Amino acid sequence: QVQLVESGGGLVQPGGSLRLSCAASGNILTVNVMAWYRQAPEKQRELVATIDGGGSTNYADSVKGRFSISRDNVQNTVFLQMNSLKPEDTAVYYCYADVWTWTRGGSVAYWGQGTQVTISS
Repeated sequence: QVQLVESGGGLVQPGGSLRLSCAASGNILTVNVMAWYRQAPEKQRELVATIDGGGSTNYADSVKGRFSISRDNVQNTVFLQMNSLKPEDTAVYYCYADVWTWTRGGSVAYWGQGTQVTISS
């Protein structure tokens, strides 16, 4: 069993910053790709950023230059630093991890519980 626990969401004014964290724990051998997704009310879930085991990153066009994804492979934690926040960034943010466990031969995708980020004046 693997669990992803998110933290760091909240309410912030436009132009402000937030830092999200997501820690993976459980029967983990290695964590491969980690990512952040978000879903606004009545909209589809969209990919925000990804980071692979070697540190290569990808970002949605809407957040390039404002958001930064990073990871701590010792603690199996992924972070999302969000700067210059806009009202359109308001959404529930979900972390994702592709994980190899001790008991399964292939990798399995896991999701965090989601954390609310609200940008409003």
